[in-house]
Amino acid sequence: MLVEKNVPLQPYNTFSIVARAPTLVRVLQEADVRAVLADPTLGPAPKFVLGGGSNIVLTGDVKPVVLKVEIPGRRLVEETPKAWIVEAGAGENWHDFVGWTLEQGWPGLENMALIPGTMGAAPVQNIGAYGVELQDRFESLDAIDLETGRAFTLDAAQCGFAYRDSVFKHVADGRAPGFGLAGRALITRVRLALPKAWKPVLGYLDLERRMAETGIHKPTPRQIYDWVCEIRRAKLPDPAVIGNAGSFFKNPTVTAEQCADIIAREPRIVHYQLADGTVKLAAGWLIDACGWKGKSIGQAGVYEKQALVLVNRGGGEQGGHGSGPRGATGGEVMTLAKAIQTSVYERFGILLEPEPVVV
Repeated sequence: MLVEKNVPLQPYNTFSIVARAPTLVRVLQEADVRAVLADPTLGPAPKFVLGGGSNIVLTGDVKPVVLKVEIPGRRLVEETPKAWIVEAGAGENWHDFVGWTLEQGWPGLENMALIPGTMGAAPVQNIGAYGVELQDRFESLDAIDLETGRAFTLDAAQCGFAYRDSVFKHVADGRAPGFGLAGRALITRVRLALPKAWKPVLGYLDLERRMAETGIHKPTPRQIYDWVCEIRRAKLPDPAVIGNAGSFFKNPTVTAEQCADIIAREPRIVHYQLADGTVKLAAGWLIDACGWKGKSIGQAGVYEKQALVLVNRGGGEQGGHGSGPRGATGGEVMTLAKAIQTSVYERFGILLEPEPVVV
């Protein structure tokens, strides 16, 4: 168990916000978690689980004991007639894992290429992009209860997956016994089932444009992977250069009637029909329509190329990780986010919900 004191957290959050952890423990194996829980000082203390730091906004120093999950490893667990079951340690980089599966000839994750973060964080957020979500490929995960030290395994149903949601984002209460593992569980390993009967998922406009541009109407998994990487790099800033946490708001879902009402006022609104009859609206379009693209509050700004992304104008490699300007504070980021929420609500009657966890 490696315990560090007074650790700068700026390198460990992609927003590149300045903060510190009085105590940080690097978790390289399951035994490290049990050692923390058995320690007379660390055991009783509140704890905060940190993965790649790509989905958090730090609003100050993190006083709980930070458990920095760095468990390595990836392997083929089992091959069934229908799927390859692959496993990764919670500390593995998600995008690197996607690339590795394709190199092995196991497709199915290509639409989720270049999503930042670690394997352990992927089920928490039920990450997804371009028509595929983690739950579509999920098999099971292993975790440790941070109260009892007990190891347990969950299948997809037990994870309670929904749009950018899971059991790991909810606190247990009397109304839903057993549902709610926020702050209680540390995920150690994740297993995915990659289908042998692979079919491309191509329903998004950006991918349809790529097919039209290239004349490739039956792309391979590798072609889809390359397209997704190109699209994301063109739209989204590199956190190493400009601090950010990717998409800051969830795309809201409305009824068909609500959507028709908005279309009557805003005919150009970007929307996607869902299988259950509801309609998903593009949060970035709503924010852009309210005039926020390129605007700032303090050092926190709205990215010029994609209004769904908030950025640290002083963060990243050029300022945040070096000795340059301090960059945005978590308070500035959240002030900007709330101003955007107010604008969108006043114009469209829709309350945008942030994706990142505010710490």
